[in-house]
Amino acid sequence: MTDTTRKAARPDVPAAPAGPKRAAPAPRRTRLSRRLTPWLFLIAPLALLLTFTYAPIANMLAYSFTDWDGVSPELNWTGTENYTELLTRSELFEVFFVSGYYLVASVVQIVLALYFATVLSFDVRFRNFFKGVLFFPYLINGVAIGFVFLYFFQDGGTLDSVLSLFGVGTDHAWLGTPFSANTSLAGVSVWRYLGLNFVLFLGAIQSIPGELYEAAEIDGASRWHQFRYIIAPGIKPILGLSVILSVSGSLSVFEIPYIMTGGATGTETFVIQTVKLAFQFNKTGLASAAAVVLLLIVLAVTWVQRRIVPDEKVDLV
Repeated sequence: MTDTTRKAARPDVPAAPAGPKRAAPAPRRTRLSRRLTPWLFLIAPLALLLTFTYAPIANMLAYSFTDWDGVSPELNWTGTENYTELLTRSELFEVFFVSGYYLVASVVQIVLALYFATVLSFDVRFRNFFKGVLFFPYLINGVAIGFVFLYFFQDGGTLDSVLSLFGVGTDHAWLGTPFSANTSLAGVSVWRYLGLNFVLFLGAIQSIPGELYEAAEIDGASRWHQFRYIIAPGIKPILGLSVILSVSGSLSVFEIPYIMTGGATGTETFVIQTVKLAFQFNKTGLASAAAVVLLLIVLAVTWVQRRIVPDEKVDLV
């Protein structure tokens, strides 16, 4: 048998299967562009954040250690003198007692918002109408609300006219004493910000799976039990957020008392006092220190609230 015959008689051996082909590594320029692309999209918002948030805060912190009057190009370094003045002059911190009215009002606001959100989350007639009525005040400009309620509470105004229809005496000056004025202003804040908390609670309640309500109704659970064991645990994170917003808001109230009373009759808040220090008495350094103190107080309250009621993962299913 010749060599040619042997080669012809030899069976064909199948070729070994080729392994999976590895993808060729991306070029170095492509990898670099993929890493830089997210940062390119973040350049604009980061620039705006630094320009209009962190840079002013840094300037405010620097001014708080000076005696700058807000006008003169010269400013002198005073160290912690402004902070010492804030802590030693009792009248500068007495305005925080006014925040107590708004703190109580925020509790009333949260309770009412939670109640209306729970009721309107179920099948109620005209619930879309009531949703609009509750949320509408939050859409109105704060300046407009201040002027509307200024005429509402004035002597012989809308409130006195309504009360006179029921035979109630109308010789009471609603903005004439510290207690009645702060109570009236706090009531206005409840009316205005009730819609915000209402929408937050309503969205959280509607995000709870409907199967839980159906199972609860099959088991004979009442509305109260559904609220206690389904709604309350389900909206706990939003409730914590609402508490933080309410506390910080009660400490930094400004526009409604400033427009309606200008801080008179014992209604001056810490923010109104800070604005007067800066623009009326030309003590920008002291006003900056007051703003820093307010910021630290809000951060401390938020930290304490987070420590007392930490965020927990809610699993209702």
